[in-house]
Amino acid sequence: MEQGAQGQGPPGGGQGQPGAGEQPTEEEMRAALEQQMAQLRVDDLLVQTAASLVNLTARRIGKPDEQDLEQGRQGIDALSALAEVLPAEFAAQVKNALTELQMLYAREAGGGAGEAPGGDEGGDPPATGEGGAPGPGQGGQPAGGPPPPAPGGGAADPPPRLWTPRGST
Repeated sequence: MEQGAQGQGPPGGGQGQPGAGEQPTEEEMRAALEQQMAQLRVDDLLVQTAASLVNLTARRIGKPDEQDLEQGRQGIDALSALAEVLPAEFAAQVKNALTELQMLYAREAGGGAGEAPGGDEGGDPPATGEGGAPGPGQGGQPAGGPPPPAPGGGAADPPPRLWTPRGST
């Protein structure tokens, strides 16, 4: 039986696995999955998740045909939380990427690319509070820092503030 099975696969099938002329059985697939799960560490999964979130968030913010600033904002919030539990050697890289994503978000949301989620009708930069008054540290302004300019306060266009996720300073 084996002789006939080895030569009858689809073209190119099984070439990536030496000696793999047959499909693995369900039992073999379960055993392989069990072995992978036994070796997988939570840190590995966290790093993979962070990399996926960075890439997807960058697309949702910066790619015009896929732009969805609310999704970008959610990705930034998720990365901010995830960065706190990542292994130290990866946390710094994710925080750097997070800073770049925040700057990209501020540019896209404040650059007239449409109304930013949570933004006021007066053209102010996007608000981070959900239905509440702005809190300390909102928009990249440190707590106790200078207050944002008053509406109609003389400046034609105030510079866009950096949006930061809830709970960060």
